[in-house]
Amino acid sequence: MSKKDLKIYLKGLKKKQLEDQVLDLYDRFKQVKTFYNFVFKPQEEQLLEEAKFKITKEYFPVGSRKPKARRSVAQNYIKHYIQLGVDAFVVAEIMLHNIEVAQRYHQKKGVKQETFFKSMLKSFEQAVEYIAENQLNDEFNSRMLTIIKTIENQQWMNAEAFQYLLRKVI
Repeated sequence: MSKKDLKIYLKGLKKKQLEDQVLDLYDRFKQVKTFYNFVFKPQEEQLLEEAKFKITKEYFPVGSRKPKARRSVAQNYIKHYIQLGVDAFVVAEIMLHNIEVAQRYHQKKGVKQETFFKSMLKSFEQAVEYIAENQLNDEFNSRMLTIIKTIENQQWMNAEAFQYLLRKVI
């Protein structure tokens, strides 16, 4: 069904029928419920803290569990929050937090896998582009520079690529 067809269908419904359909969608689909919960009670600070906790736990799990260090955990939060319409500042905060936690993990564990460095470069590229698109450079430039300095100090194999990305937007 096209968007045009949907509009025609919805215009043909009475108010009560439309309300019933929206309530049915709310009950059936978790995504609809999540969307409306966010629209009416955003609680962005709580969402930020939840994402930061889960990302940190991915690299530094509680107890004696082995860290999984999956980039996908942060990426899923970022994608979901962008979809919900969470404030761009909060999304950028999560993006940079993910990289900073990975840097602490590298400092502690001394990661050697090339895939780790490639995935962090991809995360940094997405963060830099997102921050530039949303005109948040003033708020995040110092953190991005700190990330670059840490990468240089830790002698990441792709440090030049990180520097290049940042030079493109500064």
